[in-house]
Order: sequence, then C-alpha cells, then structure tokens
Amino acid sequence: MIDSPNGSPLSHLRSILNRLLQLIPVLIGISVISFLLLRLAPGDPVRLLVGDRASPETIAAVRQQYGLDLPLPLQFLRYVSNVLQGDLGLSLRFQRPVAELIGQFMGPTLFLAAYVVVLTVPPTLLLAVAAAKRPGGFIDQLIRFLGIMGLAIPVFWLGIMMARFFGAELGWFPVSGYGQTFTAHLHHLFLPAVSISIWLIPVLTQSLRQALIEKSAADFITAARAQGASEREIFWRHMLPNAILPTFNLLGVMVALIIGSTVIVETVYAVPGLGRLLIAALMGRDYYVVQGLTLVFALVTVAITLIVDIISTFIDPRVEL
Repeated sequence: MIDSPNGSPLSHLRSILNRLLQLIPVLIGISVISFLLLRLAPGDPVRLLVGDRASPETIAAVRQQYGLDLPLPLQFLRYVSNVLQGDLGLSLRFQRPVAELIGQFMGPTLFLAAYVVVLTVPPTLLLAVAAAKRPGGFIDQLIRFLGIMGLAIPVFWLGIMMARFFGAELGWFPVSGYGQTFTAHLHHLFLPAVSISIWLIPVLTQSLRQALIEKSAADFITAARAQGASEREIFWRHMLPNAILPTFNLLGVMVALIIGSTVIVETVYAVPGLGRLLIAALMGRDYYVVQGLTLVFALVTVAITLIVDIISTFIDPRVEL
C-alpha cells in the first residue's frame, strides 16, 4: 500500500518555488533562440507587410515603427523589456496586440487538448487492464499489435482520411471550424481529438500495462491476497494507485506536447487555434507573434509538468517534487 507522507507542506512549497525559479533561465534561452532563428530566417516581414511597390521611405518608416531598424542586441533588449512589462508586442500582420491574439486563439487549442484526454483515458485503462491480466496471451498480443498500427499511422494522414470519409462523404462531422456552443465544440473537434487519441492511446496503454504487470508480482499484493482481500479491492486500492504514476506523468508530458504541436491537426481540420495562428505568423514572418507563442508554449509545458508533479505527491506521498 502507499506509505504515509514524508515531506512537509513547507518542503513542497520550497520545491515549487525552486521549480519556478528554474523557469527563468529556460525562458531566457527560449527567447534568445527564437529571436535569433526568426531574424536569420529568409524573408523580410516589412516587405510582406507593405508590398513590393512600397517606396524606400515607407519601408524605412515601418521598420522604425516596429523597432526593426535597430541593431539585433538592442532589438532583443527592447523585446525583453517589453515582455517583463507584460507587453508581447504588436502583430505585424494582424495589427493587434500579440497577447490579445493568443488569448483569442488559445480557447480551441485548450479545449482540443482536454477533449483528447477525455477520449484517451477510458480506453487506456480498459486496454491496459485487459492486456495485463494475461501477459503474452492472445488479447495482450492483439492489443499490442493494434497499438503498433496506431503508432505507425501518421497523424496528418489519419486526419485527412477521417475528414474525407466521416466528414466529406458521410457528412457525420464538420471538417473545419470550432462551433459557437459547447455541443458544437464537441461536434467540430471530435475527429481532430480522435486522430490524436489513436496515436496517444497505444503509448499510454503500454506504459500502464507494464506497470500493472510489475505491481501484480509485488510483495504488498501477495500480502493483500493472503489477508483475504478480493481481487477487485486489490486492483482498485493497491495495484492501480501504485501503477498509475508513471503513466500519469507520461500523460502530462504528452498533453504538453499536444498543446505545443497542434499545428498539423489544426491545419488539417481548419481549427482556429494556436497551431493555425503559428502557421499564419510563420508564413507572414510575424516576429512578435511567433516569439509570443514560443513563450506561451514553454510556460504551458512547465505549468502542466509542475501540476502533474504536485498531483503525483497526493497520489503517492513518497514522491518528491
């Protein structure tokens, strides 16, 4: 069974503060890399903004307006100074504050990520338990084979095929958009969520299956059976809580990955989320939007992993942050 807590709330708070302090050099490094890569990439955002027929005077004025006429070190210092004040800059393409744009497009991406989790967790539990009951048996081999198939299918190809068959031909689901109501969101994002879940379920199933097999032979499980506990009680009170942590941590990492890599799915299904905003910003060399999105993705990733770690300490108090 799970042991009693070893760490005090004060030590947990100290660990959380340390994790937040570690975020500072990470964000600085990400900011430097994204800033330099964007400036070194081919293409001039000002010429894309004003057009090829703009006069040199107009181009120079626009460069000065956005601070692009300054040397790179000064541009970076100015950018960092604005970020510290909560200003992510003004979009070159949309002529709107970057923070406002990200807030507008973040909703569909977060909804999609939550939808994926809801569709992924129940099948993962069922498949992992079924496979772990008889390791190496027919059901276990079948689940592992289907998992390999799910991992082998590219997400973008699966998304295109599902959109064409279930959307265009059968007309069961929309192939673009987000909808206006909660029910419409569920309807519009069902195919994108399923496309990601088919790739995610095999990864989590194999992780949980392996953990269940290892815990089934543990001493505390043998002791519980010797004390007359039922198999149902052993599974729900002893085996699953001790086996779920590695898979739970993996799920947190995968959710962060999904939020940061929604470009493919949101492009295939024309979902107005952060992925589509990133594509539009990259195509238009919209420096400030790309830099803002990079910071947001980094913050979301760190926040999710920190939340998962904190929840893990409640599931198993032996875990330290």
